[in-house]
Amino acid sequence: MQHYPLFLNLTSKDVLVIGAGKVGRRKIASLLRCSPRELTVIDPGLSPTDMEELAVSGPVRCRARAFLPEDLDGKTLVFAATGDRETNARVAALCGGRNILCNIADAPSESDFFVPAHFSSGDATVAVSTGGLSPALARHLSSELEAWMGKRYAGLLTVLGRLRPKMLEMGLPTRENTTLFRAVVYSPLAELLERRRVDAAAALLTALLPELLHPYIRELLDGF
Repeated sequence: MQHYPLFLNLTSKDVLVIGAGKVGRRKIASLLRCSPRELTVIDPGLSPTDMEELAVSGPVRCRARAFLPEDLDGKTLVFAATGDRETNARVAALCGGRNILCNIADAPSESDFFVPAHFSSGDATVAVSTGGLSPALARHLSSELEAWMGKRYAGLLTVLGRLRPKMLEMGLPTRENTTLFRAVVYSPLAELLERRRVDAAAALLTALLPELLHPYIRELLDGF
């Protein structure tokens, strides 16, 4: 089955994690980095210390009890990581009936989505998935890509993020914008920025960018 790759904005979403064991804690930590509106954690084994620690981590609501169907109300994403096959299967069935996207830790075939192995380099995030067939291989591939990538594109992404709104303000045809952005991406600019060769980077941008953008080149390179 081919899965649709997607990056979700969780800032206005409510998320539910059922099970706060080792797997559930990893889910919780990664979700909190994405700043959901609210994250509810349900586990009958939660101690007062656990709840106190989670409460200071972000917008977390803890429930030290078993899962109830009404816990799904208003949720956008659900993660079932209880370690109990029957409970996880029940959560999957209930989510399916309510069209709520659900990830089941111990049953990829029952999941609506997989959480890929991923890493970040500056504002870039690279995700690797094996379709649930081998999380171990996904993590291995992610580690190799992270070692190769390092910070080599961090500067380029910063410049592109500054350049894009200025380009769009010019109102050029989409085809021209695409051609120009590709020219910048495939140019030596990433290497020049990584090596802090600002004058050379400025000269390159002068050659690549429309004349109307030349006054902004130093602004694009500010901080390098």
